[in-house]
Amino acid sequence: MEKNLIIYFLLTSFFTFSQKSDAFLTPYEKGNKNQTAMYQEAIDFYNSLTKEFKTIKLMEMGLTDSGEPLRLLIFNPEKDFDLKKNQNKAMLLINNNIHPSEPDGVDASMMLIRDLATGKITVPKNTIIAVISFYNIGGTLNRNSFSRANQNGPESYGFRGNDRNFDLNRDFIKSDTKNARSFAEIFHLVNPDVFIDNHVSNGADYQYVLTYIQTQHQKLGNDLGNYLKDEMTPKIRTQLLKKKIESIPYVTVYGATPEKGFTQMMDLPRYSTGYASLFHTIGYMPETHMLKKYEDRVKVTYEFMLETIAHTDANYLKIKYLRTKNQIQFKPKSLYTLQWKIDSTKVEQIDFLGFESGYKKSEISGKDRLFYDQKKLFKKQIPYYHFYKPQKQVEIPSAYIIPKSWWNVIDLLKLNKVEMVQFEKDTLIEVEKYKIADYKTATSAYEGHYPHSNTTVNKLIEKIVFKKGDYFIPTQQFAVKYLMETLEPEAPDSFFNWNFFDGILQQKEGYSAYVFEDLAVEILAKNPTLKEKFEKKKAEDKSFADNGSAQLDWIYKNSEYYESSHLTYPVYRVLN
Repeated sequence: MEKNLIIYFLLTSFFTFSQKSDAFLTPYEKGNKNQTAMYQEAIDFYNSLTKEFKTIKLMEMGLTDSGEPLRLLIFNPEKDFDLKKNQNKAMLLINNNIHPSEPDGVDASMMLIRDLATGKITVPKNTIIAVISFYNIGGTLNRNSFSRANQNGPESYGFRGNDRNFDLNRDFIKSDTKNARSFAEIFHLVNPDVFIDNHVSNGADYQYVLTYIQTQHQKLGNDLGNYLKDEMTPKIRTQLLKKKIESIPYVTVYGATPEKGFTQMMDLPRYSTGYASLFHTIGYMPETHMLKKYEDRVKVTYEFMLETIAHTDANYLKIKYLRTKNQIQFKPKSLYTLQWKIDSTKVEQIDFLGFESGYKKSEISGKDRLFYDQKKLFKKQIPYYHFYKPQKQVEIPSAYIIPKSWWNVIDLLKLNKVEMVQFEKDTLIEVEKYKIADYKTATSAYEGHYPHSNTTVNKLIEKIVFKKGDYFIPTQQFAVKYLMETLEPEAPDSFFNWNFFDGILQQKEGYSAYVFEDLAVEILAKNPTLKEKFEKKKAEDKSFADNGSAQLDWIYKNSEYYESSHLTYPVYRVLN
């Protein structure tokens, strides 16, 4: 009798599980495996899961440019959705449809959460999983079948740009969109230990369905970066290989073939994984290959997320420890690298599964065109460059000071949970200040800006009275890397290079030459040292000696009449 009851219980459990699994088939599974769920279909699917399973909660968060809110889904087997209270657990954040023409993660995540809820796959004990099902909602709703010309499925999909035509994977630092601002709120609420942002690649052809971008280990930080490079990623790849899934770092080759090797992408903070690294978060960007079948791409995206969850769950204490330790590396008076360049002396030979390629006459132009022969497979070793070396470094100050007038920057610092205090009264402090010495400005628009590059500064030490309400920002805090990457003007994705401080680049006052000529004579007569410098410059610089306007302007800019705010960078460094 007891044996029969056990058999009955097992059969009942099996049929109950099967019925629940069948009841929650995704649109992708119900179709021909070449269709991705539409926006409302996915929201309805997740709502049906939340009604059935108490381990899932779907929350509306901040708005996007589309007017729709971002929705954050949380899976916690302990049914507790207070994320701040659960920071002792690992937090893993998954982002989908940042580029809605690359929807693999949407369908893979729906199946993943369903399988976790129903117990079809192993449920993590130490990890809470948070999912942004659709980040670019406007682009998701702008559905079509043609904007991704190089891609093999699905049958229809969203558009890369959002409702205002921004590429959201270039907006994390500048935060021009409501999407980015709402994402920052989610990111700091979750405080992820590991972050996954699902994508589909463009570029060369090869055998792999799955490639991946991981945060550049040196940029992430010494111990945490080495753990990512030497332990976490190799172990995840090994587990995938057991499932017959080959993987390789993202192949950064465009218009050429990979045989000569390639470099690891330096993920700047404008990108999702680069932004995540500023807060000591391990970042992965799976890049499935555009020419592979949609069904195969969804499968490997699912498996990559599954194995990353498993590794995080098994190693959560070490990952959390290394994250906490990571910020200590970036302390005042130590050097911080603002600009990197590839170190060609450090190269790793890696196995590569490719297709033979060649050139043939184009039927369009009659010129040579590249082609890959997918019937001719090869495996060979090729060079992979994933070590960088510092190109530009700066000493980390003990603090920054920003006048309260620069509210646009202060708002973003607050959004990103930067710790700062306001002066309670006017205060005299010795600081290091920058004068912008040179910069180049883009001649065509890029993501709503004409950004600067090749910025250089001159440094001066000066005592300045800061006003009551100005902001004092210590660097000994969790957001130290965010501060360095945004407030140092020579950093590639600094607020200066993204045009936040363009007001200082324009003079507001000037002079009429016929009036200032006489005043210039008086200025030189009253200041022998200045006159000596002036005469020396004329003697050493023939073009200056032959240019009367340049001479007058030099005297003006070295006089008390010249506005001190011109080219003075209004973020000050406290060194002591």
